Amino acid sequence: MGYYVHMDEPNPPERHINIHFSPDIMAGVYANFANVSHSEYEFTITFARVDHEVEDDEIPGVVVSRINLSPKFMRELMDAMQDNFSKWQTREGIKNLPEYGGGEQYPREED
Repeated sequence: MGYYVHMDEPNPPERHINIHFSPDIMAGVYANFANVSHSEYEFTITFARVDHEVEDDEIPGVVVSRINLSPKFMRELMDAMQDNFSKWQTREGIKNLPEYGGGEQYPREED
């Protein structure tokens, strides 16, 4: 469930968005590549699954989703992604502290 506040009102009431997923949509899709483009009016994010193991000059891939966003929504999405990535990074950093049984994330190369 998400929260929505209309910013044009001085003391707007908080509204709750109740979104339902079909089982197919809830499963999601896997993407390991994204392309972002824009026009004067909108941003487009194209998500794809590509096969990086192919050694040809041309890497095969298939688009799994394409999303069009307004510039305002793009800014809100970027803020939300940065906030969530920062929280994830902090949690991962804590898990890797020696006092929590963590070690180095990547082994050092031998000199």
